[in-house]
Amino acid sequence: MSQSEPREERTFELPPGYDGLAEARRLLRSIRAGTLATLDRDGGPFASLVNVATAMDGAPLLLMSGLSAHTQYLARDARASILLAETGKGDPLAHPRLAVSGSALRLEGSEREAARRRFLARHPKSALYADFGDFSFWRLDIARAHLNGGFAKAASYEGGELLLDLSGAAALAQAEQDAIDHMNADHADALALYAEKIGRAPAGRWRASGIDPEGMDLMSGDLAVRLVFPSPIQGPADLRACLVALAASARS
Repeated sequence: MSQSEPREERTFELPPGYDGLAEARRLLRSIRAGTLATLDRDGGPFASLVNVATAMDGAPLLLMSGLSAHTQYLARDARASILLAETGKGDPLAHPRLAVSGSALRLEGSEREAARRRFLARHPKSALYADFGDFSFWRLDIARAHLNGGFAKAASYEGGELLLDLSGAAALAQAEQDAIDHMNADHADALALYAEKIGRAPAGRWRASGIDPEGMDLMSGDLAVRLVFPSPIQGPADLRACLVALAASARS
């Protein structure tokens, strides 16, 4: 094989009991900043650090300035990749990370407003500049993803496997913000239970930042926890029943 020919991507067999797809989705929802790789004017690689949120289906959302080099590069070539890495003690390579690749799309109209709401719920301090004229919201449409969960835990997925199918979840999408506001205003104790007892997070003032058919995203300062529902939900009634059951489970 010549150096110019692409190599066939190697596939791995995951250890028994390890759910790689669930881990990939957890990283996608819980990592708040990542390394964005774009192509510069000469087609060479260019990496930068960006804050990341997710759309309801899990697609990464970005808020970027038109003055930034990576934004200008995406305007020329939409191909991009984002590395989302979990950090902790010890060898950095022992912690899980996820690389997602695809095409970046600048959002307008109602899609922009939906992205703005979700992004600012994840990164409240960004409200200081989110509406400046040179800033815009972008979505990365994932074509493929590669998970490295640590030693002997690697897997590749297509974008359709990683992102959620939102068919049937229109009622949930419509009720999401009201549900978040209600939980944050009236059920702070339950959110703390979810984060600390189920998510095994430290004690803090936890709040909900996003809801989707598979789970709820929780925040406390700069900490983020993903609460995974026992089974997918589709509407407000499902959500209410699920949260009541999870609270009872956490208290027990």
